[in-house]
Amino acid sequence: MTNKVNITMEFDKILEMLQGHALSDKVKERIAKLEPFLSETDVSRHMNDTTEGKLIIEHSGTPPLSNLNDLEKILPLLGKGTFLIPEQLASVAQFLTACRRLKAYMKKAESTFTSVALYGNSIHALSEVEDEINQAVRGSQLDDRASSQLADIRRKIIYSGNQIKSKLDSLLRNNKIWFSEGFISVRNGHYTLPVKREYKNQVSGTVIDASQSGSTVFIEPHAARKLQEDLALLHIEEENETRRILYALTALVEDHLSFIHINMEAMETLDFIFAKAKLSMAMKAVPLPVAAERRIEIKGARHPLLKAETAVPLDFHNGLDFKGVVITGPNTGGKTVALKTIGLLSIMAQSGLHVPAEDGFFTMNNYVLCDIGDGQSITENLSTFSSHMTNIIEILRLADDQSLVLLDELGSGTDPAEGMGLAAAILEELSEKNCLFVATTHYPEIKEYAKKAAGLTNARMAFDHESLLPLYRLEIGEAGESCALAIARRLGLPKRIIERASIAAYGHKAVTLDQSSLVSIPSSADTTNTKPSTRRIKEMEAVETAVIPRCIKFNIGDSVMVYPQKQIGVVFQKADDKGEIGVQLKKTKQMINHKRLKLHVPADELYPENYDFSIIFDSVANRKARHKMERMHTPGLMIENISKEGEKW
Repeated sequence: MTNKVNITMEFDKILEMLQGHALSDKVKERIAKLEPFLSETDVSRHMNDTTEGKLIIEHSGTPPLSNLNDLEKILPLLGKGTFLIPEQLASVAQFLTACRRLKAYMKKAESTFTSVALYGNSIHALSEVEDEINQAVRGSQLDDRASSQLADIRRKIIYSGNQIKSKLDSLLRNNKIWFSEGFISVRNGHYTLPVKREYKNQVSGTVIDASQSGSTVFIEPHAARKLQEDLALLHIEEENETRRILYALTALVEDHLSFIHINMEAMETLDFIFAKAKLSMAMKAVPLPVAAERRIEIKGARHPLLKAETAVPLDFHNGLDFKGVVITGPNTGGKTVALKTIGLLSIMAQSGLHVPAEDGFFTMNNYVLCDIGDGQSITENLSTFSSHMTNIIEILRLADDQSLVLLDELGSGTDPAEGMGLAAAILEELSEKNCLFVATTHYPEIKEYAKKAAGLTNARMAFDHESLLPLYRLEIGEAGESCALAIARRLGLPKRIIERASIAAYGHKAVTLDQSSLVSIPSSADTTNTKPSTRRIKEMEAVETAVIPRCIKFNIGDSVMVYPQKQIGVVFQKADDKGEIGVQLKKTKQMINHKRLKLHVPADELYPENYDFSIIFDSVANRKARHKMERMHTPGLMIENISKEGEKW
């Protein structure tokens, strides 16, 4: 799975959430690289681990895992002839304590009869090492109990220090005038007296330091010199004994290093499994089967990044009676969210994660390929359409019968007629590749194509026509409507603009109710009862169903603009039952879908009333023949219009 798909499907955000439940940096790095497994056996194993981890937490509570970050930095120092300092040894002891507790936790979890609980058997309870370190180290310092010799040396250090202080205190008390302060000061490791400069010759001793102003000198008296030398020797003995103890403890850790590495591997594995289990519990997710059978079925699914209490559950299926689904419906109706939910949950399940759904089934995919979002880029000089086509070209190159393809707003970003044609061709190509695919679109022709094409079906996002609000519910089997004008009217777009838009789109003014009789739509902040009356609803429905089809608005003689060529033509034949209108372009006659036509100048502005249009559309021979037929019946006489392609009209 490419990083682009990862971001588009928002799987990267799911991985960030999963990392939040892990303790160790190494496990978080592993999570960052998590992607769908390509082996059905691997998917099943990892999904089962997540399920069993969740069961263990529910049965035994939160597991006593340990953060391995410090240990990852400490262990590489071993075996290099140096020793670990007390703080590092304390970190090792904390890890061993966590291992002992985790082993007991997993032993208790064996009552769940899960295979994950058996990981506890691979953890070594190194109680001897743990106890030795804890006895010697306390509060990141080497404790007096580390050895009897260390304890004896430290007692002597305290006694010697007290003797020095006693002598110096006597000097301070008896000669207060000599000293700037009434206390002993330790300078450069020596016990000194703060002597005023003018009295420095009165104190027999060695000047160790001076104040910044120079008014005070710190003198080590000769009377304390011998005791000071004895104290220095005791500190050397303490340092030697400390080093001996730290070397011994470091060697003890090195002797058990292989077991410590095994414990770390077990801890990391369980950290990963329990992180997935905690994510499942946070999402209220469930395990769903993933197999090679090419079908997807989701019931009551929620996008994991939406609030569970407000998200509308999604039901979706494909792969049995049809492999392609074309979703239509209003903007802001939830089409893109539905598309992302299908893709994201497929990726999560194939990665061994639980998904927020009631039930379902997912297929194994070699690729999840998607084109979602406009992808417009100034730096890469890509327009919306260019971005879509670049993505789709790559998708068509990679997709096969083991792929899942998701396309949003298929064919958008260009001329509607050409966009529709491209959309139909792309859907046909995906059908031939026999992949599973879901596409969203607004093109009515694509709805019709999906209705008739083998292996495709329509789906729509439900829309409440009474409240003009999207329901965010996917309904498979029926095509939806864009409802753009209705939504714009609800959002407050002025009536005059709605009418202009209707004329531009359908060739006539939209029939709407007066402002005084509009159905009241409750806003999100209005909690009063604003339900419209039955009479008004019926009036609304009656008026909205009275809209005249656009195609029959074109009359013979109308000057029209033909898209996408933007050529001017003249209507010679009114719309047939397919909505196609006869248009003469220069000297050729064509049948063109009314959606490609725009009224340029109406016939009543170009020609007088009761004008004979045969003058324009018929040849001289046809007009003579028509004149003869009007006067009398002539056997064998026929009037024909021949198009450029040789078709008879």
